Amino acid sequence: MLAVMLSALSASALGQPAPEEPVAQRPVREAPGEFQFVRLAYSANQYSRGGWGRRQMWQTDWPDAEHHFARGVDRLTRVEVAESGRILTPLDEEIYDYPWIYAVEVGNWYLNDQEAARIRDYLLRGGFLMVDDFHGTWEWSAFVSSMERVFPDRPIVDIPETDEVFHVHYDLDQRIQIPSRMYTYSGVTWEKGGYTPHWRGIYDDDGRMMVAINFNMDIGDAWEHADWPDYPENMTALAYRFGINYLIYAMTH
Repeated sequence: MLAVMLSALSASALGQPAPEEPVAQRPVREAPGEFQFVRLAYSANQYSRGGWGRRQMWQTDWPDAEHHFARGVDRLTRVEVAESGRILTPLDEEIYDYPWIYAVEVGNWYLNDQEAARIRDYLLRGGFLMVDDFHGTWEWSAFVSSMERVFPDRPIVDIPETDEVFHVHYDLDQRIQIPSRMYTYSGVTWEKGGYTPHWRGIYDDDGRMMVAINFNMDIGDAWEHADWPDYPENMTALAYRFGINYLIYAMTH
C-alpha cells in the first residue's frame, strides 16, 4: 500500500490562485509521479448536444481543471504530482497504470460493449472512476444507460455519511451544491432541473467504492475557477476536498 504523508492547510488557502512557480514547496513534476490526472475520452451518445466550439463534451474544463487540481493536490498533500495530465480512452492498455480516472459530462457519453467490459475490468482490478458535471433526469438516464453495460448487476446507491471516502483525509460532513462558473453571473446553483445534489457510488463485493458519482454539481468548474475572485471560496474549497478524498481513497484501497 502506498504510504502517504498528508499535511493540513486552512480552508481559505484553497481559494487562492496557484502560483506559476510554487514558493518554498516541492516543484510539481513534469514526469509522472505518484499521481497523474487522467481524463477519460469517450464517444458521445446520439442525444449529445456537443461541446463548446470544436470541443467534445469529455474535454469540458480541459486543461485548466486538471492543472489547478494537480496544484491543489501538491499544496495540500505529500503526494508527488505530475504537472501535466493524460487523456485515455477506455480501450487504452495504459488505463491499468492509473488508480484514479476522471470523466466529465457523462450525461453525454456512450460506452459500447467492448468499452464497458474494459471499464468493468479496470474497476474490478482496483481502479477508481470519478464522474462529474451532469444534471437533471435526462442526463442521469443517459449516464445510467452506459453504466448498466459496465455493471448490469451492481446498484448505484447513495454514499453513506459514514463511508471512509468522506473521511479518509478531510471529514466531508458539509453538503452544498457545487455549481458551474455561471453561478457567478446568475446566482443559480442548479442546471437542467437538477435542483438537488447527490453523492452516489458503486461498490465491489468487499465494499470498496469503485465509482464516485457527483450528480447535479460541477466539481470540475470549481477546480478550474479556483482563482476567480468572484467564485465562492467555500464551494471551490469543498470541491478540492472531495477530489482529494477520492484520490487518496483510490490510492489506498
